[in-house]
Amino acid sequence: MNWNNVKLIFAREMRDQLRDRRTLILIAVVPLLLYPLMGMSIFQLSQFLRHEAAKVQVVGAEELEGHAWLPPLLDGEQFQPILFDNPNERKNLALRGATQKAVDGAEHAEHDPPVGSKTSLEAARKLLAEGDVQVVLYFPEGFGKRLELVRQSLLNRAEPSATPDATELPEPQMFFNSANEKSRIAQLRVERVLRLWRTGVMQTNLRDGNVPLNAARPFELKPQDVAKKRQRHAAVWSKILPFLLFVWALTGAFYPAVDVCAGEKERGTLETLLASPAQRKEIAWGKLLTIMTFSIVTALMNLGSLGVTGKIVLEQLSKVSAFAGQDALSLPPLESLVWLAIALVPVAALFSALCLAFAAFARSTKEGQYYLMPLLVIIMPLMFLTMSPGIELNLGNSLIPITGLVLLLRSAIEGQYMQALPFVLPVVGVTLICCLLAIRWAEEQFNRESVLFRESERLDLGRWFVHLVRDRGNTPTLVQGVLCVAMILIVQFFINLALSARSSGQLDFSFLAQTVFISQVVCIALPAGLMTLLFTRQPRKTLMLDRWPKFSHLAVAALLAIFIFPLGAQFSQWVQQLYPFTPEVSAQVTAFSETMAQSPRWWLPYLLMAVLPAVCEEIAFRGFILSGFRHMGHKWWAIGFSAVAFGMAHFFLQQKISAAALGMVIGLLAVQTGSLVPCMLFHALYNGLTLATGDLAGQFKEDALANSFWEMFLVADGSGMFQTWVLVVCLLGAGVLLGWLHRLPYLPTDEERLQEVRERQLAGA
Repeated sequence: MNWNNVKLIFAREMRDQLRDRRTLILIAVVPLLLYPLMGMSIFQLSQFLRHEAAKVQVVGAEELEGHAWLPPLLDGEQFQPILFDNPNERKNLALRGATQKAVDGAEHAEHDPPVGSKTSLEAARKLLAEGDVQVVLYFPEGFGKRLELVRQSLLNRAEPSATPDATELPEPQMFFNSANEKSRIAQLRVERVLRLWRTGVMQTNLRDGNVPLNAARPFELKPQDVAKKRQRHAAVWSKILPFLLFVWALTGAFYPAVDVCAGEKERGTLETLLASPAQRKEIAWGKLLTIMTFSIVTALMNLGSLGVTGKIVLEQLSKVSAFAGQDALSLPPLESLVWLAIALVPVAALFSALCLAFAAFARSTKEGQYYLMPLLVIIMPLMFLTMSPGIELNLGNSLIPITGLVLLLRSAIEGQYMQALPFVLPVVGVTLICCLLAIRWAEEQFNRESVLFRESERLDLGRWFVHLVRDRGNTPTLVQGVLCVAMILIVQFFINLALSARSSGQLDFSFLAQTVFISQVVCIALPAGLMTLLFTRQPRKTLMLDRWPKFSHLAVAALLAIFIFPLGAQFSQWVQQLYPFTPEVSAQVTAFSETMAQSPRWWLPYLLMAVLPAVCEEIAFRGFILSGFRHMGHKWWAIGFSAVAFGMAHFFLQQKISAAALGMVIGLLAVQTGSLVPCMLFHALYNGLTLATGDLAGQFKEDALANSFWEMFLVADGSGMFQTWVLVVCLLGAGVLLGWLHRLPYLPTDEERLQEVRERQLAGA
């Protein structure tokens, strides 16, 4: 690759973008003006904030009269100030009564009566429903008498007969409207007041009964926050800044990407650039650097403008009475901004490459703008995951793209450098791999004439379906392969819901067998089989069943399954250590294993869990789906995507990861041998070995095979893991077999041949 050409294209794209007024407004004007204007608006609006007291309708206040021992609760139209931590807070609650007209449903009187006036509960609840009051506090009839009985039972505790039953304890009632925010807040305040008043009643009873007050409260709990003010503010910023920075990096990359790709298609200047001496790869890199520049600048300018504006606004709001007593949020530490700037570079590269690939696929700027939502759907859950309770930086989470980087940034901003240090390498490695894959995908988009020069299309469902059936090819297209994956996942979702509704608390083998059969045949094999018959002219070629494999291929598949199985078992254990099973999932796995053990025939579990998945899953994922994905033009991309689809079809996260890794091996076996039969053999043997090893592990737990022949191969702890020497031998054997498979001549698709020719031409250039 000629970097001088990349530099020239980068300079050209930067010049064009800087001449565009819309780009300049998005990059410079919006951050510098929008946030100050928003801050000024917030500050102006805060001046109109007024504390409007919530109205509390008290019904049955007369029940509190005539009991001099009771601590005071009401003070005119307010609660007693002693019942508030801050006496000024009692202004937030205004106690109200109602006239007889209100009781009858007529118009309200001009002035509310004093608290304690006779008002029925039905009338008060009507006022609550109409929004005239926010809370109704109801003391039922006989409330005062029952309080007196409770008091007497304490004073006369030497007489057991004087103790009332627990059902006779007085219970005031409080009604509120949870759909109304003001009513919900008022309910919380009234509930706190009543708790403090109840404490006062209890203390009065204990004091009069000569019981020490500390008998009801033997100790005080006073938690002390050891975090400094700076650390508390850093914890707040650590949750806000990475999320905002990544969102701005994405939006800052998306719109320039649409303009430099889809926009050039509309302006007709893309053909001139493609006709230049620059290679497609150099053009893609030049545009990528341009998009990265705008992504980084947009994120930094938005971050700086928001930070300064937020600092000023929060300082001003702390002086407003509505926010009195709240500390102004200080700016984040300088070192945290340095970490954000460092993390912004790979994130901008990742987002820019994704945006470039999507924009290159778009026919026009209008279509390109529609692709922002799929990008957000992919990226946003990875960022929102970091805000879930209990999510912390560990090895498992550090291997999740974007999520691990956000968690690492949070730890760095909070100053937890020693805790974050062990996970720097995994996060950096995963981020760089994602960046390289995204950039590679963007390069591929520019190497495809069918992508760069897509013609406008009008959707006609009737003609489209006729085209699919009439003009179908020998094998499925890439789109049809993706559609098959989507169909399998959708059918799985609804079938699993239906089966979950039918299942009872206790599983039996019959129901489990039906569930496995339906999940394999109906959810996986049936969609792939129907699409094969509808959309392909040569179903046997699509499913790679058009020729019988060589005996050597079958032998290698069987040996490979034997060598790969211990490695796969060890890999699954590592995955479970990274992402442990939840108690619910562990219970489901245990119940599944116990139910399988109830099989009336020893061979039925092997038929259900080894042979049936080997046939159904291979027909779908290494048959129809892999055949469609191979039209991408890259053997390894097709194998990788089909492996990911294979993993997604499994239920638990741990199974998905292990199955995706295993799918890479089966995919290579399918492509190199050109037949699905070795894949089925490998799959059946691998699953069968899993079941057999589980049985052996169970016998180890019972010490039935202690000091036996199998102890040479398995660890005698009941875990089903293999000895180290077995893993080493299997690793060497699998490496030799995979190397032999890789050197086998295989039958490439037309797209793969074209890609090989293109790569040879680029290498020669």
